[in-house]
Amino acid sequence: MISLNPIRILKLDTEEEKGEMARLSIFAGAVAIGDLVKSTIGPKGMDKMLVKFDPKGNSRVVVTNDGAHILKAIGVDNPAGKILVDMAKGVDDLVGDGYRLAADVAVEALNRNAVNYKEDDEAFNGVLEKIAATALSSKILAMNKEKFSKLAVKAVLRLKGSRNLDAIHIIKKLGASLNDSFLDDGFILNKKVGQFQPKRVENAKILLANIAMDSDKIKVFGSRVRTDSVAVVGDVELCEKEKMKDKVDKILSHNCNVFINRQLIYNYPEQLFADAGVMAIEHADFDGIERLALVTGGEIASTFDNPKSIKLGECDLIEEIMIGEDKLLRFSGVKLGEACTIVIRGATQQILDEAERSLHDAICALMTTIKDRRIVYGGGAAEMLMATAITEAANNITGKESVAMIGYAKALHQIPLAIADNGGYDSSFLLTALRAAHNNGEITCGIDMTNGEISNMDQFGVIESFAVKQQMIFSATEAAEVILRVDGIVKAAPRPRKKDKRPC
Repeated sequence: MISLNPIRILKLDTEEEKGEMARLSIFAGAVAIGDLVKSTIGPKGMDKMLVKFDPKGNSRVVVTNDGAHILKAIGVDNPAGKILVDMAKGVDDLVGDGYRLAADVAVEALNRNAVNYKEDDEAFNGVLEKIAATALSSKILAMNKEKFSKLAVKAVLRLKGSRNLDAIHIIKKLGASLNDSFLDDGFILNKKVGQFQPKRVENAKILLANIAMDSDKIKVFGSRVRTDSVAVVGDVELCEKEKMKDKVDKILSHNCNVFINRQLIYNYPEQLFADAGVMAIEHADFDGIERLALVTGGEIASTFDNPKSIKLGECDLIEEIMIGEDKLLRFSGVKLGEACTIVIRGATQQILDEAERSLHDAICALMTTIKDRRIVYGGGAAEMLMATAITEAANNITGKESVAMIGYAKALHQIPLAIADNGGYDSSFLLTALRAAHNNGEITCGIDMTNGEISNMDQFGVIESFAVKQQMIFSATEAAEVILRVDGIVKAAPRPRKKDKRPC
């Protein structure tokens, strides 16, 4: 007899979507992600307030309009949404070919119309400030973009072509206003020296370490030691102090006058360092001590038995300074001469955090521009330039590729459309006016967000990095192809929680 019961292949609770429903599902996810970050685009873009929870359930409020940060912070369950989120973090069918053709045409149009400053260093430095200002125009630093763009350019130019971002240290300090932020030529460590130790050291020889400064105890779990004499306890403490002293003597044998440890330095070792005239700094965070090793030319040590194997860091001067009400340490004349520190001041922690993210974006755009030295115009000008070129190419192609290319061009129109919408202007009118200007050969025209009209972006100084724009095209095209190839979604059944096995 033949059984009429359906044969189950997929595991219980597994969900499956096929064909048109799968496509609708992933398209809905992609549209939702786009709508989420669309309102953050442009100089009039709005911020998002994120409420984050740590493992203990404590909440922290983050206010930002950084699209990548927003996407990383939210929980996305839709497959297409996850693809777009991954794309923000750093089809073999005809439609896929159409997208590839559109991407090729877009990049070729960018290449053809990009302005290259390879031979003019003086003009290029002015361009860098404009690029930084454009990157900051949609951020919390928009009101102070002139000041921060100069800070960012000065910091990046100190790198002399190097792409080592670790040489630019950013410190956030509550108090004062954003306009009180500044750049310091030295390296500033957010720490203070120990008690009774020198506050200023010239010709510093720095020993960087990551080691526990207590005695090396043997831990025997489940053991208990009893004694009926306080003298015995004193003997144990004396033995531990001797071990601490031995460790300090080994450190001092390296002929250093500054000791910086990532871990705690106890009172007794701190006293020994003070007696020896050595500046000792404890609890230097891992990121800080790694940067310090980079800029001073030292290496982080964990053992001190062989002085010849340890490389000391060097700098001309270490001194204690005041920023607001806090004491910090400035390292001047470091071995890595291009190192510097940007100190950001602000009224609240949320402002400081968002200012740091904004400044980081501007610095990254500058470093990319210095490497390539080509620029394109902002305000939607680059997107309309590419869209116009793609539309012209699509008119000469037959088949589904032409349809896909027209769709690609319409997608590029969404950038100037969102910029205008976020400014409260008539986006339909501005988009058609921008399209007409580009069709007439005015390829430097973009949306003037101050007056709500079409203007020359070259005169306004609204420019962007060619390399950044090109990478955006490549990434967006690849993400679109991945999404369009999907015709089915299978969600694996959740793993059941194991029940606690308790004895009866």
